Amino acid sequence: MANKTLQTLRAAGFLPPDRGTRLLRFGDLLRISFREVLRKRRRYIGVMASIALGTAGFITIVTMGRDLKANFNNDLDLLGGATIIAAHFDPQMYDRQEWFRNQTVAAIETIPGVRDVTKSRLRSGATTTYQEKVYGFNLSGVDNNYWSLFSFSPQHGRLFNATDIAEGRKVAVLGQDLAKTIFGSPEAAIGQILNMDNNLYQVVGIIGGVRAADKSLMAFLPITTAQSRIPNISEVSSLYIRCNTWDDVASVAAALPEVIKANQTDKGLRVQVGWEPLKQVQRMFWWVSLFIYASIGATLVLGGFGIWNIMMAAVSARTREIGLKKAMGAEDSDILWQFLFEALTVTFTSAFLGVMMGRVGIEYMSRMLGSSPPEGLFMLCLAAGLAFAAVLGIGAGLYPSIRASRMQVVDAMRYE
Repeated sequence: MANKTLQTLRAAGFLPPDRGTRLLRFGDLLRISFREVLRKRRRYIGVMASIALGTAGFITIVTMGRDLKANFNNDLDLLGGATIIAAHFDPQMYDRQEWFRNQTVAAIETIPGVRDVTKSRLRSGATTTYQEKVYGFNLSGVDNNYWSLFSFSPQHGRLFNATDIAEGRKVAVLGQDLAKTIFGSPEAAIGQILNMDNNLYQVVGIIGGVRAADKSLMAFLPITTAQSRIPNISEVSSLYIRCNTWDDVASVAAALPEVIKANQTDKGLRVQVGWEPLKQVQRMFWWVSLFIYASIGATLVLGGFGIWNIMMAAVSARTREIGLKKAMGAEDSDILWQFLFEALTVTFTSAFLGVMMGRVGIEYMSRMLGSSPPEGLFMLCLAAGLAFAAVLGIGAGLYPSIRASRMQVVDAMRYE
């Protein structure tokens, strides 16, 4: 009869397993811990949500950090184009005007950290006649990288593409104010034919974007078209280089003079970097990152304190249960491991939920940004999240577990 009672108590989780079945202890601890957490799910739900959200935020931010940073760099023109480097030859520093050669441009494109390189040819004082009126403006022949480097977009129509440049098509893109001056409105310019320097060009688009304001009185042609059809157009004396991120700006700016010198003369070369806007961007991003990670850390720490409070309350509420188990032969270590496993069950369950939420967040942001984050980094973040869950569970549950294990049997049985 006594043996059946002991078996019943052990099966119900009120007693540790018999020493003869020691190998089942780990499985029994897991089962009992999950059962207790499930029974008290309303008490744990706030804490678990906090830890899950913190874990999801950590995984998403770290895994997508590279793509978020790259996407942020795409819009740095709002802050002055901090990742754009200008290189040009100043004739006042040399006895004649120097031009960038094709092999130099190709070499610059291979510098680590360089995203785009664009070259242009300028024709000052170009004219066009429309409805018996003559209009003057600056004309620029540009390549396909020009639009992406400065984050230009079509306000109306389209911007000419690589095919237009390769085939030397007679198409033109106008600045907003120039189109308004000639045709009355930017929309009316699309599809019109303009005579520029005795050549006819079809207007296919109006330039738009954050930095389009200073180009509003200019016209743009494919660089190949301008080179073959526009008289007195300059050679390539200026280059604009856009870096992948602001971290690459310093290294690219340092490498440029050596690369140029290795391919042609560097007499009169000037390399211009917006160091002050760059510092402002880096400072702002540092504070934003600090705020995000501090918020995630605070969420996780608060979750740990929540577990500590709940486990302390659980120890007080289950004092008689602890006394009964000890009276029936449970050792201090059995009580300690039971409560510690309950805390670990909460943190690991929360971490797994956070991992799933983080994965969903990564997939959503990947589609939104059009990128593919490295799976290895996600797995590393997953391992870090689970490791932190273990540390959090042990840190928050250890003291309540020790307190429960050290209860005296007589005091626990008399507790009301």
